[in-house]
Amino acid sequence: MRCILFYHAFTSCWNNGNAHFLRGYARELAALGHKVVVFEPIDGWSRLNAMREGGPHALDEIPSLLPGIDIRRYDAFLDLDNATDGADLVIVHEWNSPDLIAQLGRRRAQGAPCTLLFHDTHHRAVSAPDELAQINLDEFDGVLAFGEVLRQIYLKLGWADRAFTWHEAADTALYHPLPDIARTDDLIWIGNWGDGERGAELNEFLVEPVADLKLRASIYGVRYSEAALDTIRAAGIRYGGWLPAHWAPAAFASAGTTVHVPRAPYVRSLPGIPTIRVFEAMACGIPLISAPWSDTEGLFPAGAYLSVADGGQMRRALRTLLDDREMSSAMVQTGLRVISEKHTCRHRAQQMRLAFKRVRLEERDVVAERRESALPIW
Repeated sequence: MRCILFYHAFTSCWNNGNAHFLRGYARELAALGHKVVVFEPIDGWSRLNAMREGGPHALDEIPSLLPGIDIRRYDAFLDLDNATDGADLVIVHEWNSPDLIAQLGRRRAQGAPCTLLFHDTHHRAVSAPDELAQINLDEFDGVLAFGEVLRQIYLKLGWADRAFTWHEAADTALYHPLPDIARTDDLIWIGNWGDGERGAELNEFLVEPVADLKLRASIYGVRYSEAALDTIRAAGIRYGGWLPAHWAPAAFASAGTTVHVPRAPYVRSLPGIPTIRVFEAMACGIPLISAPWSDTEGLFPAGAYLSVADGGQMRRALRTLLDDREMSSAMVQTGLRVISEKHTCRHRAQQMRLAFKRVRLEERDVVAERRESALPIW
C-alpha cells in the first residue's frame, strides 16, 4: 500500500522524542514492501532548533538512516491533492497545524479513497483538553493512541468513533547493545527539561541520588533553564546538551544504568504510557530504574526494571544495580527479551497493517449493509 505520513518533525529529534519511533516504524513499513512518503514542514520548530544548535549540517546524516523513505518538506502552499494522490493510508500527527488536519478531513469527507488516521503521542488530552477538542476528527477513520487510557479518552469524550491502542516501541535496527563501547559513566539520563513538568521529580530521583552517591553521570537533552543547569553541575553531573536520537545507543552503552522519570501528567492521568526511553534502554541492554509509574497494561514483565517509590529507594537501587552484576545482567536479559518479543518497530508496523485492514473491512461491511437496505422489498 501507499502510506502518506504527516509529521510536524521527522528528520529532527530536537525536543521531539517521538522521532525515534516515527522513523523506526516508517522504515519497517518500507521494509515490508509498502511505499512510504513523509511530509514535514520546512520551517518546523524542531528542525530549525536542531540546525540552530547543531549547525546547518546537523540533520545531513538522517536520510541515510531511512532507506526507502521518501521525505518531502513543504511550505504554506502544499498541494494536498497531489501530496495524497494514490494514497491507501494517510496518518497525520496531532502536532501538525490545525489547518492541515482540517484540510485532510475535508478531503476524506469529499470522497478521498484512503484510510485517514490521527496519531496522538502526547498528554494534551488531559493537560489541555479544550485545545485538543477543537480539532475536528469527524471525517477521520480512526485514532492511533499511544496508550489504552488515551484511547478510552477519545471514545468517552466522543472525539472519535474508532480508536486503536498503538504504543511506541524500539527501533532495534539502531537500538541494540554495543558491548565494545567502554563504560565511562555510572549513570546516564537522556531527556528534555521542558516546562518544568517533572523538575521536582528529576531532583528527587536523579540529581540528588547521583550527588549523594558521588556517581559519574551525564545528562543529555534540551530546554534546560539556567537554574536547572546550575543544579545539575552543582551535583557533579556532566551536561552534554542535545543528543541526536541515533547517537543514544552509544551513549547508553557508555553507562552502567539509567533511570525513567516520567512527566507528571502521565503519572497522574495517563497511567500505562511509558516514555520512549524505557523501550530504548531495554533495547540497548542497560539496566533501568523507574520513578513512580504504573504499568497498567502489563507492557513489561517482572524483572525487566526496578521500580522505586522515593529518592531513598532510588539511592539503594542504584547502588545495588551498580554493585550486583548478576542482578544487573538478569534484568538486561529480561528487558532484551520483552523488546524482541513484543516491542519493536516491526511489531508496530505489523499492527498498523492490521488496523488498516480492520478499518477497510468495517467500511466494506457498512457499504454492503447500505446497499442491502436500499434494495426493494418484495
